[in-house]
This record gives sequence, C-alpha cells and structure tokens, in this order.
Amino acid sequence: MNVKQLFDLTGKVALITGGTKGLGLQMAEAFGEQGAKVFISARNGAEVESVVAELNAKGIEAAGIACDLGKLDTNPVQTLVDAVEARFGTIDILVNNAGTTWGQPAVEHSYDGWQKVMTLNVDVCFLMAQEVARRFMIPRQSGKIINIASIAGFKGNRPNSGVHTVAYNTSKAAAINLTRALAGEWGPYNINVNAICPGYFPTKLAKGLDKVSEMIKQGTPLGRIGGEDDIKGPAVFLASEASRHVSGQAIAVDGGNSVV
Repeated sequence: MNVKQLFDLTGKVALITGGTKGLGLQMAEAFGEQGAKVFISARNGAEVESVVAELNAKGIEAAGIACDLGKLDTNPVQTLVDAVEARFGTIDILVNNAGTTWGQPAVEHSYDGWQKVMTLNVDVCFLMAQEVARRFMIPRQSGKIINIASIAGFKGNRPNSGVHTVAYNTSKAAAINLTRALAGEWGPYNINVNAICPGYFPTKLAKGLDKVSEMIKQGTPLGRIGGEDDIKGPAVFLASEASRHVSGQAIAVDGGNSVV
C-alpha cells in the first residue's frame, strides 16, 4: 500500500458514541472525509438529526440515533449496535467517545456521582467493545477499537488547582488499562485496540476547566490548547491501516502537557 491507501477509510463503517459535538464530531467528520460511513449516537435526538443532516450535506454518508448509554437497565448497547447493523450491516471501527465527569472533592464525593462516571466511562466502554467484537470483528478477524481516555488517566490533580475530578481520573485510568487488556486478548483476531488521551479541549465536558485554561496553556510545551482539528489526525491514524502494527497504546494528544 502507498501512504494514501494506508489512511483511506473508503467503505468502512464507523460507530462513534457521543458523536454530535466536540471530539466526537471532529472524528465523525474526519472519518467521513476519508470515505467511511459514519453512525453517531447521543442522548439528544434533535442534535443527532441535525448533525447527521450536516454530515450528509458535506457528502458524508451518515446516520444516527438518540441513545442514553448511561441507562444500562434499558439495554442501550444492544439497541445501538442493532441500529448500526440495520443501517450499514456491520461495524469496522468503534470509537468509545461518550463520557461524563463529576466535580466534587474526594472527601465529600457523591457515590451516585461516582457510579454515574464509572458506568458511562468504563462499563459502557467495555460493553460496547464486547458486543461489537463478538458480533462483527472476531468473526471477520479484523477491526479497530478506539477508546477516548484522557491525560487525566495518567495522573491526579495539582493541589489548590480547584479541580476535583477523582472519579473522572480513575475512570480514564481504567479505560487505558481496559485498552491494554483487550488489545492483548483480541490481537490474535487482528483487532487493534488503542486509546486516545486528549489534554484540555474547550468542549462541553471540560467546561469546568475554563477557569484554568490559561494556566494549562502556560504549562504546555506547545503553548496552546486543543483545537477544532487536533483530534482528527490521531483518530484517522488509529482507525486506518496506517496503524495496523499499533495496539494497546494510549496516545496523548495534549501539546506535551503530560510530559512536563
């Protein structure tokens, strides 16, 4: 293959959870621009319809459904995967992007908040990977799974920073090691499992960090925060044959913030 072929996603089907805004939308656009068919999910049905229409208007074949993955008692994983299969027949690329956070000091952290974060950021990540691998990737002997973790999964928070996200940090560390464990177990089926660990991007999920964004920028070697296109390249790399010899890795996309 030449380099263009290695990064080509023509004909592939990508499922992106939490795909209507922020990093999820960046990846949906990137995959579509590389030729993939894109299926997105989010809780807000009107947002899903609007984003699907926008993607279609750009020449990207896209579809999606409203789905609250955090409500496991309603069997949302099965519902979502069934919907993708009904529309596109298979799933070649899974991006576990849906996530949540909870800001509260550890000493008084709500257990309900802890469970909410762990359910969506860890349990759903595993259950989605399990269902997609079992149904499509293992029988086909190929697949790409990308878990969206965070550089918060590498560390805690600085004292007196005003950031209290113990559940989020813990969940993202779990997502990173889930990535490694699945990569080890599913490598014989030619399934690549990797994680992207973003630093600070000004998304809805990171809204509570707006007050410290300037401090984050000053402490980042590249002197900037994540922009509108900064997740696209790493995501396409991990979704394509360009990364066929890369698995079990957690790639920081943070301007170098996590190394200083």
